[in-house]
Amino acid sequence: MNVVVCVKQIPDPAEPGSLDPNTKTLKREGKLILDESDSYGVEMALQLVDAAGGGEVTLVSMAPNGVKDGLRTALAMGAAKAILVSDPGLSGTDALGTAKVLAAAIKRVEGADLVLTATESSDGYTGTVPEQLAELLGLPSITFAKKVDIGAGKVSVERQTDAGYDDCECPLPAVVSVTAGVVEPRYPSFKGIMAAKSKPVDELTLADLGIDAASVGWAGGGQEIVTIEAAEARQAGEVFEDDGTGAEKIVAFLENLKVI
Repeated sequence: MNVVVCVKQIPDPAEPGSLDPNTKTLKREGKLILDESDSYGVEMALQLVDAAGGGEVTLVSMAPNGVKDGLRTALAMGAAKAILVSDPGLSGTDALGTAKVLAAAIKRVEGADLVLTATESSDGYTGTVPEQLAELLGLPSITFAKKVDIGAGKVSVERQTDAGYDDCECPLPAVVSVTAGVVEPRYPSFKGIMAAKSKPVDELTLADLGIDAASVGWAGGGQEIVTIEAAEARQAGEVFEDDGTGAEKIVAFLENLKVI
């Protein structure tokens, strides 16, 4: 069982970064960490490989300046190897451009039975990359998986919905996006951390993948951030003194908002 997991390396949310005054995008210089959303996919992949009795987990990531901090965390969890795409031409890449790059990198992994992703990244929240990736790879896809099982050449998924979950299945290979509750990610052990230092990370550029730089980055996305503004400060709420008519006041307030 060979599983590819798409992982994103992001600025640490505990240390909010700053915006580039020229591009008006988040600065990504320095250390990047493994997106917590992707840790669930890594753990799910490791468990599926263990249950199959053999195979390996390959990570695929896209990050500036050859940063590998987040990848090393996922390798310390137990992944066998990684592919990192890093190229100056990727700056400003949109969701579709990201999917193009990841798809090209995944195609270099021989014998991949399953591709796992998060539902969305913690610093982007587009939620579109998994389906774009599946289309570019020509593979069936299931989204929002809260449980994943493999058997008889197919993947069976409990797909999270607002009302509960749907039972879905499709043939392998396939692309599956997993929710945060699918498994409990393990903490890397000291042995795993030391082993991660020697695990292979194949660093690639756009040229290595045969991707035209004009199809990604700012040029490929065809977009421009014109201006940014600080969010408005939250207004103080209305306080109701309960003088015996508190319930009526709340009902009237909600009616005015057309909530009821």
